[in-house]
Amino acid sequence: MEWSIQEVARLAGTTSRTLRHYDDIGLLAPSSVGSNGYRRYDEAALVRLQRILLLRQLGLGLSDIADVLARQADEQEALETHLALLRQEQGRLTRQIAAVASTIEVLRGGEQLMAQDMFDGFDHTQYESEVVERWGSDAYAQSDTWWRGLDADERAQWQRETSRLGADWTDAATRGIPPESDEAQQLAARHIAWLTGVPGAPTAPDQLKGYVTGLGEMYVADARFAANYGGQPGAELVRDALRVYAQRTL
Repeated sequence: MEWSIQEVARLAGTTSRTLRHYDDIGLLAPSSVGSNGYRRYDEAALVRLQRILLLRQLGLGLSDIADVLARQADEQEALETHLALLRQEQGRLTRQIAAVASTIEVLRGGEQLMAQDMFDGFDHTQYESEVVERWGSDAYAQSDTWWRGLDADERAQWQRETSRLGADWTDAATRGIPPESDEAQQLAARHIAWLTGVPGAPTAPDQLKGYVTGLGEMYVADARFAANYGGQPGAELVRDALRVYAQRTL
C-alpha cells in the first residue's frame, strides 16, 4: 500500500514542501515516483518518517538525524528505544501536570502550599540505582539529604539551571559545535560546576577526572541520559567535550 505525498503530509501533520525537502537532502525518499512526478510513500517510508519526526522533537538537526538513522538501521529496535523514552517522558509530564494543577487549586482556594507535593515529576530519585551501583549508598544518601534540605525556591532554581544546561547542550549539538571549541568547553565547565555542586559525588581532586569522563560515557550508553541532551548526538558532544576539558584542565 502506498500513500500520496498530500496524504502523508496530512497524516503526519507536516507539509508536502517539507517532505520534498527531505527527499532532496536524501533523508526520506519516496517509495515510488509516477510518470507525472507524483511522489508516493509505502509503509517503510512512513516508519522512517515517524523516526525523523521523533528525532526532530528531541531537538536534533537534519544532519544529525541522518547520522542517527544511518547508525541505527534496525527500525524496530530504534522505535523501541523511542517508545521507552516517550513513556518515561509521559509519566514525568503526567506527574508534573498533577503537581502544577494542585498548586493552582491551592492558590485559588487561599490554602497553604505543601512544598513536598509541588515537585512531583521533578524526580531526583529516578537514577538512584545507577548512583548506588557506581558510587555507593553513601554517595546517594548525601545527595538525597542535600536535595531534601533545599527549600521550594532552591529546588526550582536548581531545576531551571539543569534544564538550561540540557537545552544549551542540545542547541550546541544541533549546530554541530566541535567538542574542543571554546563554546563547548565553556559548557563543559558549566557542566562540571553543576556536577560538583551536588554533595556525595566523587569530586575530590584525585577522583574528578575519572568521574567526569565516566559520566560522559554513561550519557552515551544509556538512552535515558542521552534524552536530557537531545538524544545520541547531544550525549556524544557532552562526552567528548567533557573528555577534552578533563584532559586539559583536571
